[in-house]
Amino acid sequence: MNVVVIGASGYVGAELIGLLTQHNKISIQHLLVSENSTSSGKTFAELHARWQGICALPLHSFSQQWFDQHISSPAHVIDAVFFATPHEFSAQWAQAFIEQGIKVFDLSGGFRLKDATHYPIHYGFEHQSLKALEQAQYGLAEWQADEIASSMLIAVPGCYPTASLLSLKPITSNALHQENSLIVVNGISGVTGAGRKASLATSFCEVSLTPYNILQHRHQPEISQEANAEVIFNPHLAPYKRGLLVTVTLQLKSDVTSQQVDEAYTQAYQNTPLVRIVNTWPKIDNVAHTPFADVHWQVDEAKHVVVVSCAIDNLLKGAASQAIQCANISLGLPSEYSLLMPGKSL
Repeated sequence: MNVVVIGASGYVGAELIGLLTQHNKISIQHLLVSENSTSSGKTFAELHARWQGICALPLHSFSQQWFDQHISSPAHVIDAVFFATPHEFSAQWAQAFIEQGIKVFDLSGGFRLKDATHYPIHYGFEHQSLKALEQAQYGLAEWQADEIASSMLIAVPGCYPTASLLSLKPITSNALHQENSLIVVNGISGVTGAGRKASLATSFCEVSLTPYNILQHRHQPEISQEANAEVIFNPHLAPYKRGLLVTVTLQLKSDVTSQQVDEAYTQAYQNTPLVRIVNTWPKIDNVAHTPFADVHWQVDEAKHVVVVSCAIDNLLKGAASQAIQCANISLGLPSEYSLLMPGKSL
């Protein structure tokens, strides 16, 4: 698979490119940054010193001229493009790549919500690519492999939704929860979740553990949409670099037993090497810099309540490594291919 990565200068783009360089079935053809980026002309390793000696490809500016020269030509050799860009950018350009027969893996939020009317509310722009939005497939790798394989546009899930849905779906997909009951998702993420652009609000020395965007976070409708159940989402920002933890509380139906809950999670994840059912409450330290999701739950049968917790690396399982899973599925490979290479540090 010959690929292009657009958005090579950010945290997610860097993690994605690092993973792609380790993949023997994927070849990076072009690394691109925004048209006015000061990173244009540098090599990837110059911008991200961690990858010195691994990837020295140059960074070029994306533009209509670049697209016409490299993509519009019938002789192009590109099979897929990864967008690690602002949401508006992927929303604007995805359809153009699809029309050239190029599969799109979008790591932004440009296609995660199915209802176009939600974008002005939650993302601040009017979605103009309705044709692309209609064909977009949500890409939660452990749950939607068939759809990922067949679609030309994959909306790679957000970081909070990934951990939330891995926690929720064994319950909601089996209708074990009390319908119309209150589902509360509490999430905590490190500062890399806010991206690389400088901001006082996410500057490491300024951050204290604090809730933010309560009752209005853009990931709430994404979680509700894919869980097929309305949730209340309470995100928190914490003063550490990377890693994300969610804890979900659900009301179970009165006749649901702890054994049924155990079976739901075991059946859901028995053949998914990157989702680990652990026997203690998950720790961020155990998943940071890895593609794993650690899941644990506990049932109170007297109160008919289940509490589920999931820890992931927000830049990997919450973004870059899940995009690789989606690409692997598209190639007919196991979703974990290249992500569990012994002796290689992610």
